[in-house]
Amino acid sequence: MSKRRYKNALFWIVAIVSTIADRLTKIWVVQTFDLFQSIPIVSGVFHFTYVTNTGAAFSLFSGSEWLKWLSLLVSLALMALALWGPRINLWEQIGYGCILGGAVGNGIDRFVRGEVIDFLDFRWIDFPVFNLADVSINIGMICLILVALRPPSDRERR
Repeated sequence: MSKRRYKNALFWIVAIVSTIADRLTKIWVVQTFDLFQSIPIVSGVFHFTYVTNTGAAFSLFSGSEWLKWLSLLVSLALMALALWGPRINLWEQIGYGCILGGAVGNGIDRFVRGEVIDFLDFRWIDFPVFNLADVSINIGMICLILVALRPPSDRERR
């Protein structure tokens, strides 16, 4: 097997795992809860609350048809980077993989349902309800920010 075949393999693993985790949790929520039903896990702190969202983060751009196309475009661009771009470092693979997994997870909701399923409800900080795709995107962004803030290694300077 050639090295080319395994280029950016961690990117694909992270993207697939985050997409599957997001899809499975959303399927569980839809099959288990009624819309707007909330079950406290730690009362007043963390609940599972089934809501939907037609917008992006914090319900920005609610009802915007272009969000599903943006999810698709981001997903395709990240896949092209991993396939035809350079070999990327470990943390970039994790970061981009998480972002792809989140974009695919929420993109599937937008294309199939016209809205995103949210259920993670942190009430003690009065935060908007979100899902694992959102968590994945945020973890990905943190990874990429850390990479950007890191000084270049000796190998990268050459």
